[in-house]
Amino acid sequence: MSMSKVWFITGASKGLGLHLVEKLLKSGYKVAATSRNQSQLIEKVSEKSDNFLPLAMDLTNENDVKSTIDKALSYFGGIDVVVNNAGYGLGGAIEELQHEEVHQNFDVNVYGSLHVIRNVLPIMREKGSGHIMNIASIGGFVATFPGYGIYCATKFAVQGFSEALQTEVKPLGINVTCVSPGYFRTEFLSSDSMQTSERSIDVYESARETVRMHAQDIHGNQAGDPAKAADVFIELSKMDNPPTHLYLGSDAYEFVNQKITNLQEMMEAHKSLGVSTDFENVNAS
Repeated sequence: MSMSKVWFITGASKGLGLHLVEKLLKSGYKVAATSRNQSQLIEKVSEKSDNFLPLAMDLTNENDVKSTIDKALSYFGGIDVVVNNAGYGLGGAIEELQHEEVHQNFDVNVYGSLHVIRNVLPIMREKGSGHIMNIASIGGFVATFPGYGIYCATKFAVQGFSEALQTEVKPLGINVTCVSPGYFRTEFLSSDSMQTSERSIDVYESARETVRMHAQDIHGNQAGDPAKAADVFIELSKMDNPPTHLYLGSDAYEFVNQKITNLQEMMEAHKSLGVSTDFENVNAS
């Protein structure tokens, strides 16, 4: 019965993660929820209960990730669905961003999810079932957002390893879905979840304007309803053959379709150059 499934959700104290936790608990699921700050989870959701286990976890420390997963496994006796939701945005032109800023964004958005995946897969392999949902972004397929190149790069990475992971673990009875949302009305574009580069170079006006627009114009006016997104995650968990990629939101579909059209036009326009690198066929006869 699907209600008996145990969910393990990272980044669960706000945004899509929090909406999902709340919807799951109301529906009777068991949920282990993680955040950097356990008290935030307790404040926003509840104290520990038969169905809910709030956990503090440092995604950038694999030993801590393993220990946290072990606590969830010990408490609930299993983990069936993992949602790698934790992450944050990083604004700034690529030249402006320093090594430490870039490294930290990859540490959380990419390596953190990989820490979880490596430590939860033995549990799922032993059971012969499970579902890993990795939250990417429309920015993981379309990167034409000046000032968000590094953030997009982290989400391109999530799409890439999710696709490969699906081919590796599908034969073992485990599903992988990479969910790429468009703009949803959460706190993601607030200063708590969106960092900006410490260094500023005047010539990058387009990057500066894009970052400003996201913080001031788009924030609070996003078309996506996070409560409806939570329903989608639950529906995905019920599917025998869920999609490898799912784009959330009508805006996401518009971005994807436009890029596919642009790619096809670009490839055709330069096809003769692109295919000119093959060895010439040699007729042995």
